[in-house]
Amino acid sequence: MSIVRPYGDTTGDGMVQLSFTLPVPHSKVAEGAAAQLAGKMGMDPALVVHARPMGPDFTFFVVYGRVHHLVDTDQVEVVERDYPLLTPKEVNAAVKERLRRRLVVVGGCIGTDAHTVGIDAILNIKGFAGEKGLEYYRELKVVNLGAQVSVPHLVERARAEEADAVLVSQVVTQRDTHLLNTREMAAAFREAYPEHRRPLLVVGGPRFDETMAGELGVDRVFARGTTPGEVASFLVARLTGQEAS
Repeated sequence: MSIVRPYGDTTGDGMVQLSFTLPVPHSKVAEGAAAQLAGKMGMDPALVVHARPMGPDFTFFVVYGRVHHLVDTDQVEVVERDYPLLTPKEVNAAVKERLRRRLVVVGGCIGTDAHTVGIDAILNIKGFAGEKGLEYYRELKVVNLGAQVSVPHLVERARAEEADAVLVSQVVTQRDTHLLNTREMAAAFREAYPEHRRPLLVVGGPRFDETMAGELGVDRVFARGTTPGEVASFLVARLTGQEAS
């Protein structure tokens, strides 16, 4: 086992910092409520180190305090990369050699989600984190549908383009909208395609849990910080049967 505790001022002191908003006007009572909430969450002692009004009826807090919880890193469940990370040149070569045609990717933001920063970071040639997006790969055909794409339209375009993969970005998460939209999308594709002909379904966004792919009915979930190269490498691995490294 590998047991760890949070680090604040000294190793293993259990100190953590927590931020949240309460639907109350800023006052001494509000700060006391914030400290009480932190105490009920296991912080002892809990010190309100920052409080700022957010309009007349809300207050944002930062609380600093000690927790007594331990974490066993051997029991942490994560999704490890199970495919080789390829350069754009290697991606192009693999697609050309194994598919012998361009790999077709259709992407967009579904439902009412109008935040295209995530999908554009992966698809647009300008890319993200120093990597060029999938439009840069000459052996990939990229169709970016943009924002607020309905699920029926996404399915229709995927069929028309004979897509190998469908990439969906979801940033809006109120009331688990991203999860509901993803499940709706997965169900629609399963209804529209025979299983052996269905395109790969890939979703991503800052609030997704990478371990939920099976539960959501998709082939892969990518969380925050994912780069275009990681997505391209995954697509090649799954669509060409390339061995993991």
